[in-house]
Amino acid sequence: MISQVVKDLKEGRLDPEEYVERYYDRISKFEKKINSFITLRSKEEVISDVKESIKRGGRLAGVLIGIKDAISTKGIRTTCASKMLEDYVPPFDATVVEKLKREGAVILGKTNMDEFAMGSTTETSYFGPTRNPWDLERTPGGSSGGSGAALAAGFVDLALGTDTGGSIRAPAAFTATFGLKPSYGTVSRYGLVAYANSLEQIGPMSKNAEDLGLLYSIIAGDDPRDATTIPYEVKEVPSEISVNGLKVGVLKDILEASEEPVKGIINRIIDKLSSEGAVVEETKLGYAEYALPAYYIIAMSEASSNLARYDGVRYGYSKYGDGNWKETFSKNRGDGFGLEVKRRIMLGSFILSAGYYDQYYVKALKVRRLIKNSLDQLFAKFDVLVSPTMPILPPKLGEMVDDPVKMYAMDVNTVIANLAAIPALSMPAGFYNNLPVGLQLMGRYLSDTFLVGISMFVEKLTKIYDATAPLQ
Repeated sequence: MISQVVKDLKEGRLDPEEYVERYYDRISKFEKKINSFITLRSKEEVISDVKESIKRGGRLAGVLIGIKDAISTKGIRTTCASKMLEDYVPPFDATVVEKLKREGAVILGKTNMDEFAMGSTTETSYFGPTRNPWDLERTPGGSSGGSGAALAAGFVDLALGTDTGGSIRAPAAFTATFGLKPSYGTVSRYGLVAYANSLEQIGPMSKNAEDLGLLYSIIAGDDPRDATTIPYEVKEVPSEISVNGLKVGVLKDILEASEEPVKGIINRIIDKLSSEGAVVEETKLGYAEYALPAYYIIAMSEASSNLARYDGVRYGYSKYGDGNWKETFSKNRGDGFGLEVKRRIMLGSFILSAGYYDQYYVKALKVRRLIKNSLDQLFAKFDVLVSPTMPILPPKLGEMVDDPVKMYAMDVNTVIANLAAIPALSMPAGFYNNLPVGLQLMGRYLSDTFLVGISMFVEKLTKIYDATAPLQ
């Protein structure tokens, strides 16, 4: 638990140099196999920062954290895993990074991700794919796969990810870690390189529920620099909530569409919840078959708009300076962006073009509202909705990335929460042939700490926490 690490560092029972050395030793042994970091800070710098942090104090004094490479870090390269931003070093920190530093956290490095967060496997990165520490032939999920892999490999204590359609929860599920997609507006997006503004949130990732709650309590809150945030504050670190008497809705339409091994593990968890006094009832989301297409129409439309700024003229990758502006713009973007990013930009531009805007984008927004209404009705009856986080086991590298439709379909369980702006948490549910399976908890808007509290109770039932992959 992070609270104990902080206490030991402050009271001198844990030597700062030994603490940092332990992580760098593990990284030197295994990082080449996993590729969880894009930028790793020097050990000497980190040791110095940890010592200084312990003197200043804070709830995370001296604790090492990995930051997804889409989040701005002053003086530390922020690439979004793209050639377009390969050499970009921000002059400012994102609000969440400022908050972490105020509480004493020390950035170890920037974690690998799908390029501009567009992907579900962390294979579209310009810096190469990240491998799952539990099985190096498999993906850790995406797009925050570097953060999930770094946690599972024992490289960091905490991590930040971003979640546009499941990008925190997919890696959490595939790496036996914990991840929270916060309620929209509770965590500042200032300093986040945007993919799809109306869907994405920065969120905490950890190895246990207690640390997840602590990290969320630090990064959450209103920010005058981000108009999408709301007046919100986590006054107390989340505490355990018993499931006795809890009204649990099992999303049958989502569960039934999952692979058999996944279904079996989730059903066992549901049985345990029932035996602990939870009032469990099967239900259906409604409009589930429309969630995925609606999500991708909205996400790609917003992406095509957001990524228009990367032209190689004002900033970003720029190789071609001769000829007219149109040719320069086209060549820079052609070379600077990877295949998946280009695909989403083109699809988004098509969707927003004259004649198709009403046919696709407007309809997707209407479906989004129907899904939100359906969830509101379910939360009038249930305290929490449960489902598998991902419908499949971690796929092998190359299995999904070359088949976009197959890759997009992986997100079918997770996009719902982003469309409805509600919180959703993924936690380890069990293992099938040593491959992790995740349980997803979804709650009412602003029930983030409630979900964390439930996960603390469920964590005791599963007995899976602080799981570190047995790397050799």
